[in-house]
Amino acid sequence: MTSVSIEEAQERLPELLHQLNPGDELTITEDDRPLAKIVAAKHARSERRLSGVLKGSVRFMADDFDAPLDDFKDYMK
Repeated sequence: MTSVSIEEAQERLPELLHQLNPGDELTITEDDRPLAKIVAAKHARSERRLSGVLKGSVRFMADDFDAPLDDFKDYMK
């Protein structure tokens, strides 16, 4: 766990954050007392989505989807 003063965090926050590995903690202190804790995200960078990856995997409804079922013909009068 890394600990920095609030003044140092104000000056170097982007640099400090980019040095963290996933799951690492950064504690910001004021007067030697913990003020805040920042935990680096486990998946900070998401993978880019690729279009067309699922092409052909989605099936459409049958043409007679809305048609009444044979089992209910007696009730459809």
